[in-house]
Amino acid sequence: MVIIHSPSDFIDSNASPNYYYEGRCLQSGERLKLPRTSMSEAIAHELMQHLANNDCYSREGKMYGILVVELPNGEQRVLKAFSGLLNGCSVVEGWVPPILGREEVALQEARTLAQLDAIKQELLTLKQLTERQQYETLSDEFEQQLQAMSDRHRHCKHQRQEKRQQICNPLTPEALTIALEQLDEESRQQGIERRQLKRQQNAVLQPLQQLIAATDARINELKQQRKALSRQLQAQMHASYSLTNFSGRSRSLQELMPGGSPTGTGDCCAPKLLHYAATHNLKPLAMAEFWWGASSVNQDKIQGEFYGACAERCQPLMGFLLSGLRPILIPNRDFHTTTPLLVNTLTHLRSSNVFDSNEKRCNFPAFSIKGEIPIIYEDEWLIAVNKPAGLLSVPGRYRDRQDSVLSRLRHLLPDGMGLVSVHRLDQETSGVLLLARDRQTHRQLSQQFQQRQVHKVYEAILSGAVTVEQGTIELPLWGDPENRPEQKVDWQHGKPSLTHFQVMAREGDYTRVEFTPLTGRTHQLRVHAADTRGLGVTILGDRLYGCCAVTNRLHLHARELRFEHPQLEKTLHLQAITPF
Repeated sequence: MVIIHSPSDFIDSNASPNYYYEGRCLQSGERLKLPRTSMSEAIAHELMQHLANNDCYSREGKMYGILVVELPNGEQRVLKAFSGLLNGCSVVEGWVPPILGREEVALQEARTLAQLDAIKQELLTLKQLTERQQYETLSDEFEQQLQAMSDRHRHCKHQRQEKRQQICNPLTPEALTIALEQLDEESRQQGIERRQLKRQQNAVLQPLQQLIAATDARINELKQQRKALSRQLQAQMHASYSLTNFSGRSRSLQELMPGGSPTGTGDCCAPKLLHYAATHNLKPLAMAEFWWGASSVNQDKIQGEFYGACAERCQPLMGFLLSGLRPILIPNRDFHTTTPLLVNTLTHLRSSNVFDSNEKRCNFPAFSIKGEIPIIYEDEWLIAVNKPAGLLSVPGRYRDRQDSVLSRLRHLLPDGMGLVSVHRLDQETSGVLLLARDRQTHRQLSQQFQQRQVHKVYEAILSGAVTVEQGTIELPLWGDPENRPEQKVDWQHGKPSLTHFQVMAREGDYTRVEFTPLTGRTHQLRVHAADTRGLGVTILGDRLYGCCAVTNRLHLHARELRFEHPQLEKTLHLQAITPF
């Protein structure tokens, strides 16, 4: 049984949607849109609090989603869904069920999943091979011994050269020959010593190397097996899966994506929610999807963050799934007319019991309205804006990450297409962002950033008490390619990063701090705050680095930027008032 919740106690608001699920109708070619509104995000936040109260939802990371729908009688309700399996189950009471077709391959699916689980367990065992660490330790030890030996031999060689020069004159030819042979013999013995250590090194390390190489070969073999099994299962499931849209048409995944589709297509939240609504005569009004649980394998998904339709699995289905939706008319607050949009005007949830959560209600996030961005300074060469939190500085790689300061300004300004971002702020960081209007200005400003001639000041609220008043943090940062976008302190691979800090105030359990970064590494202030070798206290709202407090944003703001104007030859000191 699917529980259709009641989104009671709304406040009517005309807040603009923060994202659109969209696709082109296969029949008419019309572009169809379904919004993610502030109201749907608020409902999703209530669902997050419900998930936080039950450990079973934190065992694995996955996407969750809600869909606000309208019943035939005009009442509004909320559906909820999860992607894939929840703790190994595809059907869970109270949640939207999987799309029909899975049961036809259920037996094969169970067998394949068992095989995949066995492969996963073997991969985990192989990756934890103790001989890897043993090899690294012994290799380091031999390298140190070889280095010490090389240093000693070099010193002895230098001494022998000095002795040869000293003994040439006072000795008889016979004595000179004997002395020189002794020195040569010493040299030969040291060569033998080095070769013996090398042989010892090979004897110890070579078996370990062979074992590690065999293990890596097995890992690659298992990964190929896993990929083949997944593709085989997905092909069977996609031939069976049948999606229905709001025109009443049904098609299999194989028909919709004849060129093949990635693992998990059809199991994501959005298709499950829209298919259920279409087959139960429910009209979608707004939808929101978010990640909950452990970060995804490549660290590109963070708990509690909203995400749009994934480019590989969901986006190709959107045009078909949304086909047949009739737009509703809502007031346009700017022109006092009506505009056909798939938008729900109820955008703010107050009810705390929609998902039976007993937790204290969270503060709903403040998202920027698409369109205007506050301009701090502009002239014919450059422009500086106050970037809102939650908005990218520049467009991302995928379709659902195109909205950004740069893309908005390029559409809003007459000369916007020539704009180039000089530097970047993290998506959740607000504050002064600088853009150049021509390539020469961009090059000159970028050079100032690279040569550390730009003075930057940030303000942050930390999620705990800081015991020192001021100081300097110097920790090398490295972006592990296996765990993007997270940065970590790494003394071997990391790049130097330096930050000055000053406590501004202590506000209850929190600490307001002023940061002055002298370098500009990715996530520099966030890591310097969170790492125990820095301040040891995360910035409030920084879930990526361990802040668990419920809050409406990352409390980090680029407050000031001071630099030399490359054309006017004067110092510009730009400031944006801290919004928290």
